[in-house]
Amino acid sequence: MPTTASIRAHIERCRAELEAVARSVPEGLWQKQPAVGGWSAAEVVAHVTMVEQAITEGARKLISVEPRRFSLRDRLHPPLRLAAWRGVKRESPIPLNRALIDTRETMLANLAECRARTLALVEENLNRDLHQWRWKHPFFGALSYYQWFHVMGYHDLRHSKQIREIVDSFRK
Repeated sequence: MPTTASIRAHIERCRAELEAVARSVPEGLWQKQPAVGGWSAAEVVAHVTMVEQAITEGARKLISVEPRRFSLRDRLHPPLRLAAWRGVKRESPIPLNRALIDTRETMLANLAECRARTLALVEENLNRDLHQWRWKHPFFGALSYYQWFHVMGYHDLRHSKQIREIVDSFRK
């Protein structure tokens, strides 16, 4: 059973990696797309911010009502670490909000504010067992409250790799 401390450690470690990679992007390339249709580092960070907001807001709403029942089949899923794997490209189900695109420092500050709200939600629920609260992930199926936060960390790692790929593409 994951603990709040393990969730916090996981998402903070993964976020530190994402921030370090984002800070490595040369300033002049922050908003530059590596190819037609490819995302810039700024767009990747906007996406990560949007996904985290959606997960945190969804979790807050979810735990305010009775838990929904899911079949065993819906609760079985591949290892959550696959969320970090870049072997299969997927379209985001959340359209990119271009209004979030800004300077690196502004975007990383917005991302930090989003993380503060996420951690506040986790801390507010320290004394509750929230394993029964689940909602569907587009790839993994019905994940528990705790599993969603682990996926959030792996999502950060996935996009850390993507930003590295973007930077590498500019070197070629």
